[in-house]
Amino acid sequence: MQQVLVKFEDVDQVRNFVNTVSMVEANFELGSGSRIVDPKSILGVLALDLARPQRLICDSDDSAVLERIEPFLARERVG
Repeated sequence: MQQVLVKFEDVDQVRNFVNTVSMVEANFELGSGSRIVDPKSILGVLALDLARPQRLICDSDDSAVLERIEPFLARERVG
């Protein structure tokens, strides 16, 4: 399992992120606190507070997954 923080600058970046994770054969969760959504759903992602970094959890340990989502990673580290 991998955990990273992702951050989006605009709706186009959200759309690109959703398209990217939708092509990955893994299960994901995105959100913070009690608000967790499926990051393969653009409406779910847009329902989050996108002004703040969101925690992305992936059930795969494949490093290729991180390479695909690298453009969306926040500079902060998961604590």
